[in-house]
Amino acid sequence: MSVDLQQIASRIKELRQIAGVSIETLAGGFGIPVETYRHYESGAADMPVTFLTQVADRFGVELTVLLTGDEPRLHTYALVRAGNGVAVRRHAAYDYEDLAFNFVDKSIEIFMVTVPASAEGAPVSLNSHPGQEFNHVLEGRMRVFIEERELVLEPGDSLYFDASVPHGMQALDDQPARFLAVVT
Repeated sequence: MSVDLQQIASRIKELRQIAGVSIETLAGGFGIPVETYRHYESGAADMPVTFLTQVADRFGVELTVLLTGDEPRLHTYALVRAGNGVAVRRHAAYDYEDLAFNFVDKSIEIFMVTVPASAEGAPVSLNSHPGQEFNHVLEGRMRVFIEERELVLEPGDSLYFDASVPHGMQALDDQPARFLAVVT
């Protein structure tokens, strides 16, 4: 299921307005420039999934609500068949597929992440977010940047780290890399 960036932006704006919070207050709380926040809320700029998670946490809604406009409904289990997660397909550094979008009150977020092939030495977009993150490589090789460190991960390799530390991924060998990401 693909998601429309304009619809996500509209939901974020509506949540902010209902809560009576200013753009400046939210931007400051998320640690981003006001102009960047304005671009996100207007749908003029791509939003990192980490930003979407922060918005969901700030307003006490499930990430699924921001992505789809629907409340998750499942309490006992949520089965997501291959390729049927909620995909956030945008012009971002990575493609995310939410694999637990319909489960109520999740304590973790689970994504299938694809890092597209890129030229060796191309700039890597770093991000950070509250919590911890676990990545398990399924296909391809990728370089992970964590602060000043660079780690090369191959299929079967796993990495657990403090997600508040700036981090980013780059696919290697002119091939995309896919990994499972679990975020707390």
